[in-house]
Amino acid sequence: MAHSACVISIPPPPISLFLRCVRLAVSQNAAYVPPHGTPNSFMYIRPLLFGSSPQISLVPPDEYTLCVYVTPAQSYHGSQPLDAVILEEFDRAAPRGTGAAKVGGNYAPVMRWSDRARSEGYHLTLHLDSKTHTEIDEFSTSAFLGIKTQAGEQPVLVVPDSAAIIASVTSQSCQVLAEAFGWKVEKRAIKLDELSSFSEVIAAGTAATLVPVRSITSKSTEQKFSFNCSDLAPGPMCMMLLDAIQKIQQGDAVDFFNWCDPVEGRKPAALPVKSVLTGLEKHVKISV
Repeated sequence: MAHSACVISIPPPPISLFLRCVRLAVSQNAAYVPPHGTPNSFMYIRPLLFGSSPQISLVPPDEYTLCVYVTPAQSYHGSQPLDAVILEEFDRAAPRGTGAAKVGGNYAPVMRWSDRARSEGYHLTLHLDSKTHTEIDEFSTSAFLGIKTQAGEQPVLVVPDSAAIIASVTSQSCQVLAEAFGWKVEKRAIKLDELSSFSEVIAAGTAATLVPVRSITSKSTEQKFSFNCSDLAPGPMCMMLLDAIQKIQQGDAVDFFNWCDPVEGRKPAALPVKSVLTGLEKHVKISV
């Protein structure tokens, strides 16, 4: 959020304030956390930050509102392998634009293209770089992960290195886990014609979790790249990553990476959230 806020001229909330708001939203709605062990279920946390002062001039506002919403949810795409299509008629972000920021303008315009793709049997849309259309950026809803396997060697996890994509926490977590497994991790430009060399492809995101990709189709070239998974189950490398992430999230494995932040299902016995805003009361509103 801090990076995205800076991109659109919003002062990022102090980390202590942000974490307190998230913890308060979770603790006050703990009753809506799905029971432990419920497959593909979780409480989704959605922080939202926007300028809220009345004005019509094109200058940064002098008042901002930070909201934290939570909702019980299931994996956005489910857990079964899905088919993807390369989105060739629409560019998600300009080469030197806001592609690396998580802002609404990067999501709403792609909805009509995603709807059309779904009507054609593709539940994922893949974006290429907007300048040359020869390199892989990310899926519309999640990050791109490619895995290469070769007999007798450790797997290689390849992730795009692009200035036009969002820094995915889920992708970063997979990179950390892959290194812990002894895999090689490569963060670099991925050419479109390299798709045929991947044994598995995964779409990784907070709401999507890890989604195995069964195939990626390029309509313009009439190519279809297929990957290692069945119609109903992920490939072995995807399953390994997914199992590790879910066990850490659910407290069924030791959190060696300090990713988890335990929150009790009650109101914290500390000062009210707004008291954290000393010196900022005139500029920031809080909604939890």
